[in-house]
Amino acid sequence: MADTYNNLYLDARRALRKAGVEAAQLEARELLCCAAEKTREQLLRDMSFYAPDSVCVRLRELMDRRLVGEPIAYILGEWEFYGLTLDVTPDVLIPRADTETLVERALEMVGGLEGEIRVLDLCAGSGCVGLAIASQLPNATVVLADWSEGALGICRRNIRRCGVSGRVSAARVNALDAPPPLLSDFDLIVCNPPYIPTGDLAGLDPSVREYEPRMALDGGVDGLDFYRAVSGRWKPALREKGALCYEIGWDQAPQVEAILREAGYTGIDSRKDPGGHWRVVSGRTEE
Repeated sequence: MADTYNNLYLDARRALRKAGVEAAQLEARELLCCAAEKTREQLLRDMSFYAPDSVCVRLRELMDRRLVGEPIAYILGEWEFYGLTLDVTPDVLIPRADTETLVERALEMVGGLEGEIRVLDLCAGSGCVGLAIASQLPNATVVLADWSEGALGICRRNIRRCGVSGRVSAARVNALDAPPPLLSDFDLIVCNPPYIPTGDLAGLDPSVREYEPRMALDGGVDGLDFYRAVSGRWKPALREKGALCYEIGWDQAPQVEAILREAGYTGIDSRKDPGGHWRVVSGRTEE
């Protein structure tokens, strides 16, 4: 028997709540929008209408995936970050609100510069950080760099989706290696690297451990491999008084500060995210 969109929404919300999904109301709406191929506004307008059988079937398929633990961002194929709607797939980490702290700190460090601002987003994943910076700084040119071919494909899709092809490009780069000659003279390097200690991966939430790319999570035995490599090897790619900004794990601020200090950076600064966890460490090549 046919059901209204409102009843489908209520049933989905009930099932998600029963499964312990915290954002059940939001997720039920988004899954129904996806199943019906409607915007949020269109869905709200049509809530009293009966949904076609095809929508009911599609919603059931999406709900089955969510109820076994697949992250909603991968089901929808997109996610919002810093006011941008970006493509996401299991090739990249899902952009988190905590990472917006990295964007905010980066904008503080270079937002007042005049002329062209050159930015490198290293370990870019979906490109969310670099694209957010580009969206706020019309005078910025940004390179999204990642070693994963799958991630670079998503970066290129998001560059087109955000309409910034003239100012943002993508490049395949291994952050653990020294920078290639063409990647240099940057005012800012932002980096959200893999930082989970290898031994901690098994204890991650199943929605992360089983669905998000291990390559983007595993930071080595102590989780600090990328901080050591980037701080030392990529310093020559920065201009004088250039800035390096990292996202970090909640307990890694002292170690990353020490790594930057040992590599010769100055003005080292740590910031907390809105949840009160240490999230960003930054420094400059010369104060």
